[in-house]
Amino acid sequence: MQISAIRDAIADAARTVVLPTGVGKLTSTGYVPDSVVAPCFYVGEVEITFDRAHGRGMDELMFTCRAYASRSDDRAAQRILDAMLSGAGPASLKAAIEAARGGPGEYALGGLADDIHLQRVQGYRWFDHAGATYLGAELVLKVIGSGST
Repeated sequence: MQISAIRDAIADAARTVVLPTGVGKLTSTGYVPDSVVAPCFYVGEVEITFDRAHGRGMDELMFTCRAYASRSDDRAAQRILDAMLSGAGPASLKAAIEAARGGPGEYALGGLADDIHLQRVQGYRWFDHAGATYLGAELVLKVIGSGST
């Protein structure tokens, strides 16, 4: 699997969320941004486990992504983040990312991987990023695919 292409495909999938009226569009990138325009989603760290199957048959990538709702601490910011972290709905990052799985028998992320799964949300808290503080959370995604591509 090509890590850079997968990062970009995850960001593209996340970009399809529809946030509540008046919030604006989600800024989404496959890499840690120098500066943040909230609401924001980005693909951060990656852990790689090689050779989950013999003969380079499967590798596993675990991405830690972050979603930032706002720099404010009001209830509206928490509601935006809650909407992005929900399991379903137009603002759901889980629904948007897992829609990129493709249909039965299709490869995920436009053919870049065998499967993708948003496994969990963790660290619902304040994050310091480039000198500013944002309300956000981490999302852990598992991507599996051929180790020979």
